[in-house]
Amino acid sequence: MKLHDDVHNYYEKIMLDLLIKRGLSAQYSDEIMADFCCTILNQLPARYIRYDVDMAFYLPQHERIQMEQRVNIAIDVSISQVAKKRKSVE
Repeated sequence: MKLHDDVHNYYEKIMLDLLIKRGLSAQYSDEIMADFCCTILNQLPARYIRYDVDMAFYLPQHERIQMEQRVNIAIDVSISQVAKKRKSVE
């Protein structure tokens, strides 16, 4: 069985959208952003899909809001964790 290239975790899209919305990608280097992304996604469940349009059409609004809230919390935790890590290295 061949895994399709279009299979991906929908939380990645939400995470990227919220990171951009918060302006974090403009504040931090690519290396730190990669650390953020890893720590954020490790806090979230996987929600694999093939097509974003399916999620946009079938996902109830309240579930979308919950997913965004989970990602925002994970972003806050990640910022704290990465900041602590950076202080311990300095």
